[in-house]
Amino acid sequence: MDLKIFDGKILLITGGTGSFGQTILKKFQEINFQEIRVFSRDEKKQHDLRIQLSNSRIKFFIGDVRDVDSVENVVRGVDYIFHAAALKQVPACEFFPLEATKTNVIGTSNVITAAIKYGVKKVICLSTDKAAYPINAMGISKSLMEKIAIANSRNSDNTIICVTRYGNVMASRGSVIPHFIDQIKKNMPLTLTEPKMTRFLMSLDEAVDLVLFAFMKGNTGDLFIQKSPASSIIDLATAVQQLFKSTKNMIVIGKRHGEKMHETLATSEELANAEDIENYYRISADTRDLNYSKYYIEGNLNIQSDEDYNSSNTVQLSVNQIKEKLLSLDYIKNELEII
Repeated sequence: MDLKIFDGKILLITGGTGSFGQTILKKFQEINFQEIRVFSRDEKKQHDLRIQLSNSRIKFFIGDVRDVDSVENVVRGVDYIFHAAALKQVPACEFFPLEATKTNVIGTSNVITAAIKYGVKKVICLSTDKAAYPINAMGISKSLMEKIAIANSRNSDNTIICVTRYGNVMASRGSVIPHFIDQIKKNMPLTLTEPKMTRFLMSLDEAVDLVLFAFMKGNTGDLFIQKSPASSIIDLATAVQQLFKSTKNMIVIGKRHGEKMHETLATSEELANAEDIENYYRISADTRDLNYSKYYIEGNLNIQSDEDYNSSNTVQLSVNQIKEKLLSLDYIKNELEII
């Protein structure tokens, strides 16, 4: 993917010290950008990342997407925004739904409003499979985030606003794979929520590729989804055990607060209007206005497809295929060397 479009540009990554931010920053080292602004709340993570990257063109801004003033301060002069700041942990959001709303909904509104105000050329908002048919506070807040982005896209003449939606990112902060490895290190049995539960599996590099694809190909209001394989939790746990040569038993503890058995990346209603592009789906915004009366006559018979696109009807990886995918991750390679 040609990244020369970023040459001489000022980029902003909200939540830039998170897993996604750190991965895309490594990729952006290859380009001749003017400046990258990393915006987040955690000064310790910023300090560590500043030392790790040691790049004077990467600037670190302490602030919170909830705070309009700090958002406007960092957005002024920016060409492109990658909006990754979010509360992502499902159980935490279940217990503190208002906090999820403040960050994921109001925070996104602040970023997009500032982007439009200061003439940012393009904003890519990162969403999650939990936003499709949401049943938990995190998913609901992310679904509203998507709606805010798409609603603003209808009225932003000079700022292109797109959304990407992807599934579980393997070995990202707070995900189950590091948890399994930590249990193995402590010679503990692996705890499974529900063995038949399925989840999409994608790497951080694939998540970055999706976001960059949306950046290159997106029209305002577009939602992009990457086609991804999936696995059951029992097969994922088995693959981790085999890689790390653990023979401990597994313990089933049951579903956590707000968890689904299977995750959906695209609803049946969305698939009816989806464009199939290589390894991705593009779902264009519904551009109808509020004058619904004209549709009583003309109508639209293409209402929905037969089924949604979820983690139980996508390609299911075998244990050996999961192991192969895990071994492509630097995190897994590093942990195997430690153990």
